[in-house]
Amino acid sequence: QVQLVESGGGLVQAGGSLRLSCAASERTFRSSAMGWFRQAPGKGREFVASISWSTWSGYGTYYADSVKGRFTISRDNAKNSVFLQMNSLKPEDTAVYYCAADSKSYIAMQTMTTTEGYWGQGTQVTVSS
Repeated sequence: QVQLVESGGGLVQAGGSLRLSCAASERTFRSSAMGWFRQAPGKGREFVASISWSTWSGYGTYYADSVKGRFTISRDNAKNSVFLQMNSLKPEDTAVYYCAADSKSYIAMQTMTTTEGYWGQGTQVTVSS
């Protein structure tokens, strides 16, 4: 069974940091680009970051402009896991964060819809001002 399970969300003050984790079943993780999306109350789901499944010279990464320079996506293939390190958090980062996997390229993941690929159940991140 394909599964993505997120963890690491919580409440943090503005300027603080959180690290989200996503554990995937091997079938999901192998040869899949991985990504993070978020959905704030009353808003649509938006792309945050993505990472390629493998390259000879390292992993390709792609970020939304709103998080570039503050968030870092990484993956550990040995643990079938992907991570999102979030630094310098702002109140506008408050949202439910979702892990996603898909066979499309990591750049194409930015337009991924909820009817495509695989999704986790989400983890809440709340940033207080």
